[in-house]
Amino acid sequence: MGRPKGALPLRAEGETIVQRVVRVLTEAGVPRVVVVTGAHPSVAETVDVGDPRVTVVHHAGWSAGQLSSLQCGLRWLQASGPLEAAVVTLVDVPFVQAGTVVRLLEAWHDRRAPIVRPISGAQHGHPVVFDACVFGDLLEADPAQGAKPVFRAHAAQILNVPVQDEGAFVDVDTPEEFADALRRMGGPGN
Repeated sequence: MGRPKGALPLRAEGETIVQRVVRVLTEAGVPRVVVVTGAHPSVAETVDVGDPRVTVVHHAGWSAGQLSSLQCGLRWLQASGPLEAAVVTLVDVPFVQAGTVVRLLEAWHDRRAPIVRPISGAQHGHPVVFDACVFGDLLEADPAQGAKPVFRAHAAQILNVPVQDEGAFVDVDTPEEFADALRRMGGPGN
């Protein structure tokens, strides 16, 4: 992207990607939000750490991959108190709606499935809710392989929740994808 994704502005009034992700999670009622920074710790400067529900944790080993960052955040959450489940999302999936997060959490609460994720047709997206019963698997997984082995191990128990939220499936990895997503999802000034 040429600069940190989390610091990219989504609105004319200056809301960044990471600010939007945090806002959506807190609006959905997630009681503790951990922003794990890595290659660009300066992204944390845009996060409202005055909100007691929000914590920024820097992961020095970020280069080991996404799963290592998830493991870092999960360890921090577990050390801070009891935890029944974790809602996990990526900074490059910034357009998910709070209602989708609420729906996923309700589905997890009703069924207590090990993994709950949004789907649209054959496509699955973010965020993903991991029940505490898979935390050990996530923490022991090889960061080089990512979370895919954990998904495979629990494939028969995954709860796929159909959603109509295009934002749960919009992944922004390049400047072109970002520009396209802003046009489709509503960007600066909208």
